[in-house]
Amino acid sequence: MTIERIVIATRSAGKLRELREMFAEASLAVTDPNELGIPESVVEDELEKFDTFEQNAIAKARYFMMKSGGLPTVADDSGLVVDALDGMPGVRSKRWSGRPDLDGLALDNANNAMLTRELDAIELGTKGRTAKLHFPFAARYVCAAAYVDRLGELTASGQTTGAIIRGPRGNNGFGYDPHFESDAVGGTFGEATMEQKSRVSHRGRAFRALIEALRQRGLAK
Repeated sequence: MTIERIVIATRSAGKLRELREMFAEASLAVTDPNELGIPESVVEDELEKFDTFEQNAIAKARYFMMKSGGLPTVADDSGLVVDALDGMPGVRSKRWSGRPDLDGLALDNANNAMLTRELDAIELGTKGRTAKLHFPFAARYVCAAAYVDRLGELTASGQTTGAIIRGPRGNNGFGYDPHFESDAVGGTFGEATMEQKSRVSHRGRAFRALIEALRQRGLAK
């Protein structure tokens, strides 16, 4: 039996825009916590406390399934992995700057400022590195997507490679997108259209794999 309606467990307007179109292509009707009138809670910031993207995604999906009254729910945890920073910010990507007082664009700006400061320190040799490293720095976006219903759960993952540039380019996307120069796009995710980004992004790849898994189980068309 196919899913009649599915909850996308996010408060991010940018993420919702990306995912609504993808689920529409699979003939899946979607809703989100705001549409359902689920009040925002400080508990939501504590869901991403695990050491892996997959664990965090499952925790979010379980929480919002419960809050929605048991509706099938999808969630993801995504992050930027920079080799020169030993994999940071990783699962801390969303709150890396340590500014719980910020959200939206202000939080994105604080996180990107933190990113460039850390990489500037490496380029200038103040991090104790013996090898000379400089911009652009090799990086990848990683995403784990999770589906949860009353009967069980499914997960899928995706990633996309690129490099971090010092100066931002483009006003599209969100998060670290203006600093992430994609190998697949040939520009930053901030310069890419939503369609271009969706085709090659870590999140697009993870959710397409998740939707295909739902199809194989007869839950999606």
